[in-house]
Amino acid sequence: MSLQAEIKEILGQLGIQENNQGASTGANWLTSTGAQIASVSPVDAQVIAHVTMATPDQYNQVIEKAQAAFVEWRKVPAPKRGEVVRQLAERIRFYKEPLGKLVSYEMGKSLQEGLGEVQEMIDICDFAVGLSRQLYGLTMHSERPNHRMYEQYHPLGIVGIISAFNFPVAVWNWNTALAWVCGDVCVWKPSEKTPLTAIACQRIAQEVFAANDVPEGVSGLVIGDGEIGKLMANDPRVPLVSATGSTRMGKSVGAAVGQRLGRSLLELGGNNAIIITPSADLKMVVPGAVFGAVGTAGQRCTSTRRLIIHESVFDKVRDALSAAYKQLRIGNPLDQNNHVGPLIDQDAVNNYLAAIEAAQKEGGKVIVEGGVLSGEGYESGCYVKPCIIEAENHFAIVQHETFAPILYIMKYSGGVENAIALQNGVPQGLSSAIMTNDLKESEAFLSAAGSDCGIANVNIGTSGAEIGGAFGGEKETGGGRESGSDAWKVYMRRQTNTINYSDSLPLAQGIKFDL
Repeated sequence: MSLQAEIKEILGQLGIQENNQGASTGANWLTSTGAQIASVSPVDAQVIAHVTMATPDQYNQVIEKAQAAFVEWRKVPAPKRGEVVRQLAERIRFYKEPLGKLVSYEMGKSLQEGLGEVQEMIDICDFAVGLSRQLYGLTMHSERPNHRMYEQYHPLGIVGIISAFNFPVAVWNWNTALAWVCGDVCVWKPSEKTPLTAIACQRIAQEVFAANDVPEGVSGLVIGDGEIGKLMANDPRVPLVSATGSTRMGKSVGAAVGQRLGRSLLELGGNNAIIITPSADLKMVVPGAVFGAVGTAGQRCTSTRRLIIHESVFDKVRDALSAAYKQLRIGNPLDQNNHVGPLIDQDAVNNYLAAIEAAQKEGGKVIVEGGVLSGEGYESGCYVKPCIIEAENHFAIVQHETFAPILYIMKYSGGVENAIALQNGVPQGLSSAIMTNDLKESEAFLSAAGSDCGIANVNIGTSGAEIGGAFGGEKETGGGRESGSDAWKVYMRRQTNTINYSDSLPLAQGIKFDL
């Protein structure tokens, strides 16, 4: 069977038809008069299908349906909501292979990474099921006699989700699984570069929700361009907007949501580094750095962009990396023999080429040459060679996040504090790592004077996070937290309650107010 025939069969398994509408209230797909967009695979430049984008009127219909659904959904006991999410995990398990293949083909990441992303969806659903019985508040002692005080959490309402192309399904489910057990409803604007995976997720949720009589509107989908994102960011009916993407996009969303005093959960750019100390184990350094730099063709927000290497081991690490890069296989990501797939589109390729040129103009030395691949198997023009450049941390291009497989390597001398200063010396603050067998160095890296990132790892790379921990970063990464730990609290409003069960009305702080 040809690849195109296989993908057509997968679309059928996932219930996706040509000319799908771009807006859904859950049970109903809305007839649209909007413009059409083509989902084009970066694997082979083939048009997978066309999708009609949502109009502003359709956006409003989805929001109104979500408002009505919230009135009912918030009344459902949290463990019952968790049971629905448990069933969703089972359906995602059923569809794991076709959905993972569609992720790989529509976005361009390796099949293993596509399947792994679907597994993330399953894992976060499993986490949320347990969470549905653990939405704990606090009790505290009152200073007034015969009074009881406690805190509790209530759902916010509509959670707007704006996701990026690089994780086209997992980020949606990171938000929805938690939001749904918290009693919220969700409206999703996926990347217009990956609309079909979004439609597939909505249809899978539809199956489960319909079987459980979940109110229509608990899961909404609106496919559109940046104008739909602006509507959502400026909409006072959406108390929380969770946005994943570039720092530039996040600043725009954050400003719009802040202007109306709403809440935003921002997961933005990363410029992630691994510090390699003299005691580091080279057998761990090489696979951690190479996967971090070339996995998803460098299009993860946690991709390794910089290696900060002690001068005493610099040559050894550089040579080992160069040898490892020669073994990389670049090609069709659905072929599991390949390590690296394509970039998402021609704009990404142009940015990759411009970054290499800029680094060389600033004095960077190319260690492993980059370039665009052509010929059989590379007809889409989106396949590029992972590149290594010896550079300085202060270079303007090094300070900037380029979503491509470009790895900058640089030296440090002296103690680990000098490496940490370089690690922290960029505007972004998402993920970081240190490779060391020195306890003092690892503790210094994890201390308050160490890494300023939201994620700090020891003897593993920057890329690949488990759902049990809160995910997110500081500085220009936006400060948001998703996924595990107590990230659920962002989807809820906190309320303090005081109950007086006495026959008098004493005031706090001993204030007297006699009538």
